Amino acid sequence: MRPHLPLWAAWLLASGTLVVTALSAPAEADSPAKPSWPPLAAPVQPVAMARSAELPASPWLPGHRGIDLRAAVGQVVFSPGAGVVTFAGVVVDRPVVTVTLADGRRSSVEPVEPSVEPGSAVSRGQAVGVLADAPGHCRPAACVHWGVRHGDTYLDPLDLLVGFGPVRLLKVS
Repeated sequence: MRPHLPLWAAWLLASGTLVVTALSAPAEADSPAKPSWPPLAAPVQPVAMARSAELPASPWLPGHRGIDLRAAVGQVVFSPGAGVVTFAGVVVDRPVVTVTLADGRRSSVEPVEPSVEPGSAVSRGQAVGVLADAPGHCRPAACVHWGVRHGDTYLDPLDLLVGFGPVRLLKVS
């Protein structure tokens, strides 16, 4: 018997896309509670994973600090949440847009040619730019790299998406 899957999970399975996030250990009684943040919207639609997050255990270790979402060059990229644009410019060789959300998290998308200026207030789902034809780690395909940080801690954007929550793989019997 197959368990009932949410529509998004069925789509991911049918599309051949596999999303895996690490399971965390149960919270200890003396562990601080994780913040309960408002969910975010994906910066591009449809949501098609090219690469998941690989968050390192320590900040200096290698990893993939965000997720890559398949997209087309010139495709509109949206703000995942309401906030203020705190950066819109080039980092090394890629255009980046960063929005600081009302709760202090910072959401960055790249390579995105900005259509907003630093200091601009943006709402969730508002266009912030278009996917640029710039060097990136998805070559030869195009993708939007989306990273979210709280302070100096990187978060897995998949855990923050509306309707996605933490993804868990269950045994199918």
